[in-house]
Amino acid sequence: MDGDAGGNKLHEIYHSGLRNMHALEQSAIELTERQTERLENYPQMKARLAQHHTESVEQARRLEAILERHGTSPSSAKNAVSSAVGNVAAALHAPAPDEILKNTFANFAFEHQEIAAYTSLIAMAEQVGDTAAVPLLRQSLSEEQAMATFIEQEIVPTTRRYMELTQAGRVAGV
Repeated sequence: MDGDAGGNKLHEIYHSGLRNMHALEQSAIELTERQTERLENYPQMKARLAQHHTESVEQARRLEAILERHGTSPSSAKNAVSSAVGNVAAALHAPAPDEILKNTFANFAFEHQEIAAYTSLIAMAEQVGDTAAVPLLRQSLSEEQAMATFIEQEIVPTTRRYMELTQAGRVAGV
């Protein structure tokens, strides 16, 4: 443990941040699972989303381990809401003919939210002296940055493929 003291405001902020990030990862797990299930015509995106799904599961485990070390746990209520949000977010774009584009844009934004959250958590961990958590959080941050870079690089190819498939009269949205 890092020397938590009951009622320490900085630790409370940090623990809340860890629980919030865990809930965000639960949303990412649901989102990537739903999207991967539906993708047919974008094999690179499907493969990378499946890989990131596995990374998100591991990121959630890292956060659970940090929380456990601090004598606390993820928020069941936040996790339930976040999982539902992930499912709803994936379902919202499903009926759209340009589902792949909407998902790509939303995923790009979501990855940047996670990047910001992990960057903030690293600063919190450093502030409270939780040096054991910093490498774990940096690893997760690095994975999120890699996913954001992948999505950014796929925006144009995905858009072009969508347009080509649509022009050819084929199912293009997923």
